[in-house]
Amino acid sequence: METGDLLRNIINLPIISSGLAEEMLAGNFRSIFKGQGMEFDEARHYEPGDDIRSIDWNASARFGYPFVKMYREERELTILILLDVSPSMHRSHIAKQGLSPYEQALTSAALIAFSAEHTGQQLGAFLFDKEIEKVFPPRKGRKHIMSLVMTALHYQNKYETRRMQKGSDIACALTGAQRLLKKRSLVIVLSDFYSNNWEQEMGYLCRKHDCLAIRLSGSTQLPYSGLITLEDPETGIRIEAPAGLNSFKEGWTQWHEERTTRWEAMCKKSGASFLDLSTEADAPAALIKFFGSRNIRPYKRRKKI
Repeated sequence: METGDLLRNIINLPIISSGLAEEMLAGNFRSIFKGQGMEFDEARHYEPGDDIRSIDWNASARFGYPFVKMYREERELTILILLDVSPSMHRSHIAKQGLSPYEQALTSAALIAFSAEHTGQQLGAFLFDKEIEKVFPPRKGRKHIMSLVMTALHYQNKYETRRMQKGSDIACALTGAQRLLKKRSLVIVLSDFYSNNWEQEMGYLCRKHDCLAIRLSGSTQLPYSGLITLEDPETGIRIEAPAGLNSFKEGWTQWHEERTTRWEAMCKKSGASFLDLSTEADAPAALIKFFGSRNIRPYKRRKKI
């Protein structure tokens, strides 16, 4: 898709995002967007009947009179998007029709960002490949969101000059998220997950935050029978494949099925929720269905060892 067409589609997303925001608040992810926990508000003099566990011992010792800590419910939560900008994300699927994984990911990221605006949450983002390329600290406002979108579109335009240079390192992005986030947050990873050894870092992140892995996947159907050329978008390596042979078709299908099963198992083990989003799917409809489903429950986070 041309960059201008993609931008025009994204500009229309604020209208759709109100529906997604409502589903996020109504579904089983509502706690993420309403916030949880308590924040310190003020200290006051101790009164008979107050819970002794709330006594502020430092203030009491300083002033010679017992004080208790007062708290208020924490309502604001940060949403952090980790967007994979590596070359493999910019490939079209084999039939070379429809959106690339990156275009679908960017559309989804923009929709989530506008939904965060509707619910009054701070939004931050990392754009990453083999390393973290660009950091958007958590902020509010339409100007901040559009700055993120325009920068992400710039990476789409740079694809041809960046290809065959880097892969993606999801573990690096997850580690960066751990360092950035100080309070409970929602972390959303948008990637094709052509990356290794990220499940441990995902597990660490899930202990303190809610994590959602969205895998962008294209069609796996072979376009025609005969000899076809397959190319690795990150290394440029090409191989000739006999797409007409039944043995090759079976091996091709089995590899993709095993990869999907392995990815889902890794997400479950780490404690992350997950969504496999096809490049041929309607991203707004898929996200609204996912967040609004009453059957979706985030996986229980692992206890600290």
